[in-house]
Amino acid sequence: MRLISTFALLATSAVALTACGGKSSGDSRDFVRIVGSSTVYPFASAVAENAAKTDGLKPPVIESTGTGAGMKLFCAGVGVAHPDIVNASRRIKASEYEDCAKNGVKDIVEIQVGLDGIAFAEASGGPNMKLDPVDVYKALAATPFGKPNTAKTWADVNPSLPAIPISVYGPPSTSGTRDALAELILTKGCDTDPAMKALKEKDKDQHKAICTKIREDGAYVDAGENDNLIVQKIAANPKAIGIFGFSFLEENADKLKGIPMAGIAPTYQTVSDFSYPGARPLYIYIKAAHLKAIKGIKEFATEFSKAWGPDGYLKKKGMVIAPDDVRAANAEIASTMKLMDPSGLK
Repeated sequence: MRLISTFALLATSAVALTACGGKSSGDSRDFVRIVGSSTVYPFASAVAENAAKTDGLKPPVIESTGTGAGMKLFCAGVGVAHPDIVNASRRIKASEYEDCAKNGVKDIVEIQVGLDGIAFAEASGGPNMKLDPVDVYKALAATPFGKPNTAKTWADVNPSLPAIPISVYGPPSTSGTRDALAELILTKGCDTDPAMKALKEKDKDQHKAICTKIREDGAYVDAGENDNLIVQKIAANPKAIGIFGFSFLEENADKLKGIPMAGIAPTYQTVSDFSYPGARPLYIYIKAAHLKAIKGIKEFATEFSKAWGPDGYLKKKGMVIAPDDVRAANAEIASTMKLMDPSGLK
């Protein structure tokens, strides 16, 4: 987990916070609290710092917990004990939205802030791996196609791959990157088998378990919510592979190289046009009940909308810029704080 940012934020009144769900009139918090995705973390940190300079305010406290863990904290309730914003490297799930509602978090603002990709990478001196989703599935699944995983080397998975041990450093189960890995790569590999596609219609839970549960015998190493640690591990080990947000690959192009997936390399262009199989949108979610209680939440969202364009500073930090229409629609949401429509959630 990344360290909490040393930035502190925005004064607010105990009375206002209590009104939006604090436990008692003595409750107070003098900063905006943001949790969530390690992928979105560096972008959110840059936005927080610039918002402070622009508006003369202190930036938020930001904690990198992973998307899943961040959603749990965000949805746990309304009031000073709970975060105001969650960063997410995937869209909120229907089940998470329902948990929010059960705990009184009924009004949520969803803002897409940009694009990213799940990058597979190796050291500059690595063996020039080329993978398909089915290769990744066979290598990392606990029970590929319903059978115990006995593959030790990449050649066991696919004879055309090097006969080197399967050694993959990747995100934990609490990470949105892990969720996206399961949805965009593992499930696609799993569903190359007609029996698995048929199973999805018969038993979704069993299909999910077979297609997305990752092996726990050491071939896949949970590196926690610290993508820089994954970078360090694979840079030092030419035979290892790392999985993290595309921005970390761009930032470390001097010592890492992207691994093509289904014949398409992870690049700015292939993520931007979604031709790369691991491309995904990035989001922030705002608790509307906190907007009046904590000054600075809307300023943070507005600064994001100023920074995510082709000439904005987030591109220099590795964010892939969303299409014009997507940016325009989400800038309007950042301005009006229009509540999200949950009808399309999965």
